[in-house]
Amino acid sequence: MLKTFLYLFAILNIVACKNERPSKSVTEHAQNIIDAAPDTAILNYLMGHFIPDSNENFVLIQPKHANRSGMYLRTEAYEAFNKMYDAALKDGIKLEIISATRNFDYQKGIWERKWSGQTILSSGENASLDFNNDSLRARKILEYSSMPGTSRHHWGTDFDLNNLENAWFEKGEGLKLFNWLEKNASLYGFCRPYTRKGDARPEGYNEEKWHWSYTPLSDSLTEYASRYLTNEMISGFLGSQTSEQINVVHNYILGIDHSCNH
Repeated sequence: MLKTFLYLFAILNIVACKNERPSKSVTEHAQNIIDAAPDTAILNYLMGHFIPDSNENFVLIQPKHANRSGMYLRTEAYEAFNKMYDAALKDGIKLEIISATRNFDYQKGIWERKWSGQTILSSGENASLDFNNDSLRARKILEYSSMPGTSRHHWGTDFDLNNLENAWFEKGEGLKLFNWLEKNASLYGFCRPYTRKGDARPEGYNEEKWHWSYTPLSDSLTEYASRYLTNEMISGFLGSQTSEQINVVHNYILGIDHSCNH
């Protein structure tokens, strides 16, 4: 069933010179977007080709919500996070955003440092030295890091919370926080895209207990990516030639938990 793509219509305002009230309903306009040919502006947005701090659809995350300054989210996602943050705090849970929107250039830096071996992988391996096959090298990095142009962090809908180690969420304070999120995050529109891999989610990144996504926006963006984003579009960085071999759009962008793909 086709979604209404309500928020894709709003995304068009990112690149519009001015905003004009449509004569048709927003739903009709959004439906027209998905039925029409691929829109370059939306595709560029999906691939992170924009600057969050100069975009009116993004808002700066307040210091009390983050472990560092200078991070941004889509306004709608941040408003929902604020409500979830306050509810969690009442239950003795302190949510802290440690990573939010990352555009293409930011993600390119992360990826290329791992590709070149400047950053050692979480497994302790050097991707540049330990893998002589480019496809295997890319897949190893893709266990926890996205190729530039494919990260959900590009969208301003996703963020990482509190810690980047699954083990932290399996005991003590981390387990208490994780259990609260599993029970309550959906009430505020959030899902966890990278659950444990298995029959229900055979492809994609390894489990990330810290990564959460705002579905009222990310659902439509995921659907748009599934229709119009191609492996050939994923380019402009070291190792990008592997995107087609790996089928990165299908296996990684779309390799998410069903709760994040309504």
